[in-house]
Amino acid sequence: MLEGVMMRGKHVAATAVRAPDHQIVHRVEPLNPVYRGRLARTPFLRGLLGLWDALGLGWRSLSYSAEVALGEEGKMEGPVAWITILFAVAIAVGLFMLAPAALARWLETSWHLNTWVSNFIEGLVRLVVLLGYLWAVGHMPDIRRVFAYHGAEHKVINAFEAGAELTPSVVAGFPRQHVRCGTAFLLAVVVISVLLFGLLGPLPLWPRLLSRVLLIPVLAGLAYEFLQFTARHVANPVVRALVQPGLALQGLTTREPDPDMIEVALAALAALREKEDLAA
Repeated sequence: MLEGVMMRGKHVAATAVRAPDHQIVHRVEPLNPVYRGRLARTPFLRGLLGLWDALGLGWRSLSYSAEVALGEEGKMEGPVAWITILFAVAIAVGLFMLAPAALARWLETSWHLNTWVSNFIEGLVRLVVLLGYLWAVGHMPDIRRVFAYHGAEHKVINAFEAGAELTPSVVAGFPRQHVRCGTAFLLAVVVISVLLFGLLGPLPLWPRLLSRVLLIPVLAGLAYEFLQFTARHVANPVVRALVQPGLALQGLTTREPDPDMIEVALAALAALREKEDLAA
């Protein structure tokens, strides 16, 4: 079970974990230069790089948390780690991309639907699958704690960006939703997929499924740029309205943290800021 928080900066990523003896330990790792160079600043391409970076950082954060909790037995590195990641990605692609596309194609041929209606149904099914999955896993005790740490991370970031005093009591008063959350990214992918896939026109089943896989990088790039745009202009009333569904969805992926969790998130931020200042 994850008992920690990972935060990513411009140069490093920091993970803070609550150890079995209740002490907070942390680890800071430099980011791969590819995630800090010109490619990482290239519109649309940076979204794909960011997604891959998030997968790697997230896995290493989970591995470090398990290592702290279980010692050497918790380590998972090398080929085993990458095979596990690739297997998880394959399951996610099958569940959230291919299954809705196959169902929509079957409905399209059975009910003689036009392309736009079929793609709307596909997007709706994809959204229902996403919501159902998040709701279901959110009822697992271990995942509820993970989501609570996620809420602690958001509260700390919101407090830091507001220039507030970074103490557990002050941070606890901030919202547990954040406009740049990966949950909002997932929702953006679902909505944009309806528009993007609709432009392809009617496709037989196998080309349709292949297009959903091949266009994942395009979807990631578009969704990332949307999140970046809304985060920069969130004060605008129209943009504020656009981000509300993503903020609401975070009600499923965050939980109210306890003070101990907020302390861990604050430790991650402190470690990050210290190393970022040195790297700047």
